[in-house]
Amino acid sequence: MAKYTGPIYKKSRRFGFSTLETGKELAKKPYAPGQHGNRRGKKLSNYGIQLQEKQKVRFMYGINEKQFRKTFEEARKLKNVLGEDFLKLLESRIDNVVYRIGFARTRNGARQLVNHGHVTVNGKKVDIPSYRCIPGDVIAIKENSKEHPAIRASLESVGKRVEFVTYDENKMAGTFVRYPERSELNADINEALIVEFYNR
Repeated sequence: MAKYTGPIYKKSRRFGFSTLETGKELAKKPYAPGQHGNRRGKKLSNYGIQLQEKQKVRFMYGINEKQFRKTFEEARKLKNVLGEDFLKLLESRIDNVVYRIGFARTRNGARQLVNHGHVTVNGKKVDIPSYRCIPGDVIAIKENSKEHPAIRASLESVGKRVEFVTYDENKMAGTFVRYPERSELNADINEALIVEFYNR
């Protein structure tokens, strides 16, 4: 399945889940889109519940099915708690780390910054959004992109950052300190359902 490029708010309302992790999409209309969105729909099967959980997480991180499944298979090789390892691998993607540091307001915006060559990792340009960061990696904005208005606006809007990244305002660089703990990630995700989906 190709990457979704339609309205973000509508998709979040369909899932009943804030894919932007801000809650803004559901604040005014906490029901599914469409003429009958505020009516109770039919009950989902176990497969439907698992599929919906998989789709909402895939959409939240903004990646296509092939990349999502590939990441899951990589997590399977780690031999720890599969669902948690899977989320940790998704969180360590460079586009997600750029978003967590605050260089972009959304993951889509972060992906665009990476694609356009505005980001470096340990001093070297990285323009592949699926690049996997490891603890200790320093993620920075290229020198000639530091006055980019969208990046500046995003940094100014940052409230509190997650604890597994740090930011040096003077260097305009962040560090991926460690892999996140499960308790630091979205509590509304039930990764066990995704594991069940792929283990059918």
